[in-house]
Formats: sequence, structure tokens, C-alpha cells
Amino acid sequence: MAAAASADGTIYHIFTKSIEGYRIFRNNADYERMRGLLSFYKIKNPPTRYSEFQSLKDKERFFMKYPLSKDLLVEIIAYCLMPTHLHLILSEQKKKGISLYMARILNSYTRYFNTKYKRKGPLWQGRFKKVPARTEEQLYHLTRYLHLNPTSDNLVSKPEDWKFSSYREFLGLIPDDKRICNFAGYLNIEKQSYRDFVLSRLDYQKEISKIKSLSLE
Repeated sequence: MAAAASADGTIYHIFTKSIEGYRIFRNNADYERMRGLLSFYKIKNPPTRYSEFQSLKDKERFFMKYPLSKDLLVEIIAYCLMPTHLHLILSEQKKKGISLYMARILNSYTRYFNTKYKRKGPLWQGRFKKVPARTEEQLYHLTRYLHLNPTSDNLVSKPEDWKFSSYREFLGLIPDDKRICNFAGYLNIEKQSYRDFVLSRLDYQKEISKIKSLSLE
């Protein structure tokens, strides 16, 4: 069965990491900055830079004038932010939309990070990787892989304890106005079944992660 997709786009797993395993998210504020960028730069022609948007006192009025659901480059199906890298599952809504989107969020975060931590130079390791999800089954497994990343790296014991992925959105634990993903048009998620689906792989993925790390030592 072909993976569900919009009329305009193909679904891709996007992966990018920092230079030499450099820690690019050091605290909650850093993670929240990236999450804000992911949501803000979905629109094709943002009327301002994110840093300027952040300084606005009346953000609600801004959203009324420039709704983020209008004329999108991409839709975010799932995501996971990790200390040294990030995973996204995106549906491309415009031609070359993913390339433009990734350039915006990565460049904006680099400026933020370098200013905050008084450093210079690039932050990300080369060009991001992009792999299509060709079937619905692939897409389900990809979301599970993303959502188990924090447990595989022993950051938390349960995936719902990691605040910086879309897993809590999939389980309905995040209010609608705080969500940044739109997976409803791509996957039929029944909350308890999806939780069982993810947890059924928890120990296995952790063991595979250990084997991979040993092979690289």
C-alpha cells in the first residue's frame, strides 16, 4: 500500500547531525528554539525572521494575519530532537520545499546558537540526508524508530518522558494549540494501539543501538 501523501508531496525521512558529535541542544530553551523554528518556517513566505517574530508582544495578532497553515513548504508528520542530531518526517508541499525549509531552520538555529554560546563557524555536518517513505508500513515503522531514539540513547526510560519528540502528540498528550505535527492526514493513529506498537520494539531497538555503537568503537 502506498504511503498516504498530499496531492503535492512525497514523504521523506530527514536526518542531520552536528559536526563531530557536538552537543547542539544544551537545555530546554535550545530545544524549544528549534521546535519554534520547525513550526514557523513551514510557511513559504514568512513575513519576518523568527528572531523578529520572537520579539513581538502580540503574537496572537500575528498568527491571525499570517496563519502558519497557509501556503506551506512542508508538513511535519513526526520529529525527534536529540542532543547532537535531529530526525524529521516531512511531506513536501512545494517543489524544493524541503531544501528551502531545512536551509531556513538550520541557518537560523546556527545564528541563534553561535550568538548565545559565543562561537563561530558551521554547526551542522554537511548536507542533510533525505530518504523517501514509500509505503504506509514504512511510515509507521519510521515514526516508531524516531520516537524510540531517546530510549535507545538512554536519555529516558520511556519514550513519553522525552519532551522533544512528537510521540506525546501521537498519544494525544499535547494540547492542539501546542502541536507542530499533522499526522492525521497520513496515518490512522489509535492512541493505545500506537503506544503498544512503539513499546513492543523498545528493548530490541535499544539492543540494536548498542551493537551499532560497539561496531563503531
